[in-house]
Parts: sequence; C-alpha cells; structure tokens
Amino acid sequence: MIRIGITGHRGLAPGLDSTIADMIAAHLAPHESDLVGLSCLADGADTVFAEAVLAAGAALEAVIPAAGYREALPEEHHRTYDRLLAQAAQVHRLPHQASTSDAHMAAGRYLVDHCDRLVAVWDGRPARGPGGTADVVAYARSLSRPVRVLWPQGARR
Repeated sequence: MIRIGITGHRGLAPGLDSTIADMIAAHLAPHESDLVGLSCLADGADTVFAEAVLAAGAALEAVIPAAGYREALPEEHHRTYDRLLAQAAQVHRLPHQASTSDAHMAAGRYLVDHCDRLVAVWDGRPARGPGGTADVVAYARSLSRPVRVLWPQGARR
C-alpha cells in the first residue's frame, strides 16, 4: 500500500486542468493497484488529484482543515467538494474552526505526515500566503519525504 498526498495551486488557468490531470494520472498509474490518495479537496490541483485517484479505482482520504472550510471555498466548487467528500473512504477533520492560513498549513502538515510521498502541482514560486503550496513542499522536504513536482513547462497560474 502506498499513500500519496497532494498539494497544489488553486485557481488553475483555463485549460491547465486537463494537462495537470494527464500528468497526475501518468504519475499514479504504476501504483493504481495499491494506492491511497490524500487530498484537502480544494478547487484546483486537489480536486484534479482526487478525481484521478477515484478514476483509478483507488481509495481517497479527505483532510478537512477546519469546520468552516467548505464555506470558505468558492461557491461554484461546493457541489464538486460535496461529491468528492461523499466518495472519500475516510475523512480526517482537523480541530480548527475557521479556514485560515494556519488551518491550511496544519492540514498540509497532516497530509505530509500521513503519506509516503507527496505530489506537488507547483510552479516553483514562493507561496502567496502562509500555508501555500511552497510551504507544504518545504515541510515535506524537511522530513525527507519524496516530493514529485508536476508543472507543465511554460505554464502560468
């Protein structure tokens, strides 16, 4: 059994989702028979990864940063979030109330602490705020957790 977590950008540029989905599917393919995917189910990379995990017939575990997390996500993402959450084999709810940068970083740490390797849909740039993708990647690397960065050459957020 291999546990793979995801961290990545939200609000991906139009057309980038399908390219990222192909990259994630190719990365997961060798592990499909014994894969568990961990995701916070945010819009963007988290959702693309969760969809790929489910499409592979693997188990999805959701990491929910805060009680108010769903409400802090874009309204147009709520239906997708609810669907993915309902399909999760296990849900890990962190004790935070508000969906803050601290809660998001705690979720990133939880995800890294509970995975064997991390996939980062990341353009390599610094985080836009505390708890962003770059911070989660830095945390994973500080633990010597394997990190696979996926980002299409020349793509922009």
